Amino acid sequence: MLDIAVTFLADELNSYLRKRGALTGSQDIVLPFTLVTDKGEWVLPEGKIGLTLVNIEEERVLREQLPDRIYLEGSHVVLQPVLKLNLTVLFAARFAQDTAGYRSSLNFLSHVLTFFQANPSFSADNSPGLNGNIEKLNVELLSYTAEQLNQTWAYLGSKYLPSAIYRIRMILLQDTEPMGIGKPVSAINAEVTAR
Repeated sequence: MLDIAVTFLADELNSYLRKRGALTGSQDIVLPFTLVTDKGEWVLPEGKIGLTLVNIEEERVLREQLPDRIYLEGSHVVLQPVLKLNLTVLFAARFAQDTAGYRSSLNFLSHVLTFFQANPSFSADNSPGLNGNIEKLNVELLSYTAEQLNQTWAYLGSKYLPSAIYRIRMILLQDTEPMGIGKPVSAINAEVTAR
C-alpha cells in the first residue's frame, strides 16, 4: 500500500506539470526514488525530482483497539484492527550545479508546492486514479527548522538539495488473515417471557 500511495502522488504531480506546460514529452520528472546509495553516491538522476519516503509513523489518536468483525460468506470473521499510518515524504530537486540548474530546481519545487496547495486532499471523488484500497490521502507541508533539515539530510547520507517535506495522512493497512472465524447464525431464538 505504501508503494501505491507514493507512486500515485508522483503520477498526479507529473500530470499536473504536463498540464501546466512545465513538463514536455513522455518522460516523468518526479520519480518515486531513493536519493543516494549507502556510500552517499547519487542514485537520483540529474534533472529529476526525487520523491522518497523519510518516515512512517502510526496515527495513535485514531488508533482502533478492538478487532474488526465482518460477515463473510456466512461466517463471522475477526480481523486485526486497521493500522493507520502517516508518511513523511521528501521532494528533492536534483539539477545541474550551476545557476540555470539551481533556477530549474527552484522552479520545479515551486510547482510541487503549488500543486499540493491546490490539492491538499485526494479521494475517489476528486482523483479517479486513486487505488480503491485507499480511501483518502491528506497532504500537509511540514516546516522543518534548519537543525531538523540538517539531521534529515545527514541520515539520508547526502548533501542538501532544494526540497520540500510533506506529511501524508492516512494509509490504512490490515492483514486479511483472520484471527478467528465464528459459526454462522442459523436460527434466532425469539422467545420473550412476559412478567
